[in-house]
Amino acid sequence: MAKTPAQRIKKHGAKAVVPQHHLPPVVNPTTARTPQKAESNGNLILIAGVVASLFLFWYVHLLTLDQLRQLSGLAMPDSLIGGFDSAYVSQLQSAMDDDARGQLNYVHKTAGTLFPLIFGFTWLLLIGTSIARKSLRWALWALPLLFVVVRLWGNAAIDGMLAAGTPDAGQVALASGLTVAGWVLLVLSLLAGTAAVFLRTRKPREADA
Repeated sequence: MAKTPAQRIKKHGAKAVVPQHHLPPVVNPTTARTPQKAESNGNLILIAGVVASLFLFWYVHLLTLDQLRQLSGLAMPDSLIGGFDSAYVSQLQSAMDDDARGQLNYVHKTAGTLFPLIFGFTWLLLIGTSIARKSLRWALWALPLLFVVVRLWGNAAIDGMLAAGTPDAGQVALASGLTVAGWVLLVLSLLAGTAAVFLRTRKPREADA
């Protein structure tokens, strides 16, 4: 009859050999990290980023800037895809009082800053998880990165232009150029994201082939 560990210790003392029992590691299938779960978490972050970007774009351009347009009778500089000139700036300064300029500055510092940052982060993640080739990935990453820099710089340039009593032609040209470049980079970034999604959806089909 097999002896229990207690009986072995009682007979042989401290030198008794007690069989060791090793339990297999417990793996919780609900918390184990798998490639499928990592991809699912990445998709959730992407969806949240896209929703936040759409909301902020609507809030900045279709709500707040449109309300300022209705109050002043002129479109805000941020909305002018084709840029603007010194004559427009003079008219806008006459139409906007200090409170209106303060509201535009506040928009630039809050939602106007969050939109490019969240959009840029979301697009970097989208491209990074979709494009395997390093050179192509960096080429597509350059577009949202430039958009973030140009958009934030454009916000500061517009605020500085409107704060100046009589902005010179250089200030107007800089703010106008940054505004146009920001819209162009936004469109190019959207196209880059569309290309990344297309290449991402093609991977499973190529693997099946």
